[in-house]
Amino acid sequence: MKYTKEQQEKGAELIKTLVEKAWANAAFKDQLVKNPEATIQEFTNKSFSLPDNKKIVVEDQTNESVIYFNIPAEPNFDELELTDEQLELVAGGITPAFYVGVTVGVAIWAATHQ
Repeated sequence: MKYTKEQQEKGAELIKTLVEKAWANAAFKDQLVKNPEATIQEFTNKSFSLPDNKKIVVEDQTNESVIYFNIPAEPNFDELELTDEQLELVAGGITPAFYVGVTVGVAIWAATHQ
C-alpha cells in the first residue's frame, strides 16, 4: 500500500501525540499498553479495524534503568510499495527498514481516517 507524504506526516504526528499523552497520563499509558486498539479508537474518535493477520503491541519502555532493544519484522521487499518520494529517499541513503518502522504510525492514522 502506498502512503502519501501527508499520510506519513499525520501518522508520525499521531504517534507523537499518543506518546506525549502516555508520558503525561499514567492511566492513559496503562490503557494504551493493555488495549491499544480500543484506546486509539477512543482517543481519535475514529473506528478502525486492522487486517486479520495484524495487531498493535504497545510496550512501556519508560523504565530508565533498562535498555530496550527492538527487532523489527524483516521487510518483505516483494510486497513493499514505495511512492516516488520514498524511492528518492531510498536512493539517497534511507533504508527500507527505516521506511517500514515509520509506516507504523501511518498505518494507524490511515486506518482511523478511512
